[in-house]
Amino acid sequence: MNFLKYLKDQWLLVFGWVGFVFLTAFVMWLTPGFQMSWRNVGYLALIEGVFFAVILIYHYYYKRRWWQKLQSAEEESPIQNYLTGARTYEEQVQQDFINQIIREHQVHMQKIIAAQEEQKDYIDSWVHEIKVPLAASRLLLHAVEFDISDEKYMQLENELGKIDGYVEQVLYVARLDNFSKDYLIEETKLKSVIQPIMRSNANYFIQKKLRYQVIGENHSVLTDAKWIGFIFQQLLSNAIKYTPENGEIFILLDKSDKGVTLTVKDSGIGIPKEDLRRIFDKGFTGQNGRFSEMHATGLGLYLAQNLASQLGVELTAESTVGVGTAMTLFFPYVSYYQEQR
Repeated sequence: MNFLKYLKDQWLLVFGWVGFVFLTAFVMWLTPGFQMSWRNVGYLALIEGVFFAVILIYHYYYKRRWWQKLQSAEEESPIQNYLTGARTYEEQVQQDFINQIIREHQVHMQKIIAAQEEQKDYIDSWVHEIKVPLAASRLLLHAVEFDISDEKYMQLENELGKIDGYVEQVLYVARLDNFSKDYLIEETKLKSVIQPIMRSNANYFIQKKLRYQVIGENHSVLTDAKWIGFIFQQLLSNAIKYTPENGEIFILLDKSDKGVTLTVKDSGIGIPKEDLRRIFDKGFTGQNGRFSEMHATGLGLYLAQNLASQLGVELTAESTVGVGTAMTLFFPYVSYYQEQR
């Protein structure tokens, strides 16, 4: 707090001093036998003003230490560090009040963290438990494969695939906070990540009569294959979902002086310009998700962006309505990445 702001806060005290000067002059004027002189009144007001200014300046510098302490505590971490150093009763009251808020906040945070840990443990357990009936359902479906029509078999297979995808999303959401404990950076061939995922989505390509093509060399990058596979699955799922029948999907692999790019490009409905900047926000579905027949959770691209960022990979999007969308993963070379940082 600067001195001008301090004076503004002390307006009542300044007003009281001005009133005291006028009161003194009034008493002098009422005193019998006293020769009233405005020069004497001005001289008295000047002396009182100097004395009053000295007191205000001293009080300002005395209090400034406490204000600076409050400001520095706010910049560091006010909710974690207790406040100390109160010298006056007023400062002690403020200090006790702030420390009480910190204690209550810490108690509430501990309860919230404990509840989140319980919820995370439950979700992890639920995800692993639900995979058992999912696997059993697939076995049963394969057992009756020749007893039902190919169309119904493919539909059931696709629905089970969607359920499995949503279960995976839940699992990866739960693992976001513990990402640093569950990844392994190693040299990875991109096609070794792409090809199994393309095969697992073969039913969707067949059902919608989509054509796809992988263009480019099998470049190597330093990353975690499991997490990149999940990110690629989210991008590919969106491309399949929003590309109409007889459409095309291209997987482009390219290499430059700065790094390697992996692009999923489709000939789908595209993303409106006003939605493009928000597609990575959690829970955002946009016009395509709200008004199309395709149901969207708003989690796929959010997870993909979050995980890519933690892996040091840049995820960007370009789209034109009615033409298609291109989602690009940029894997910078280690030396280039360090220079940018």
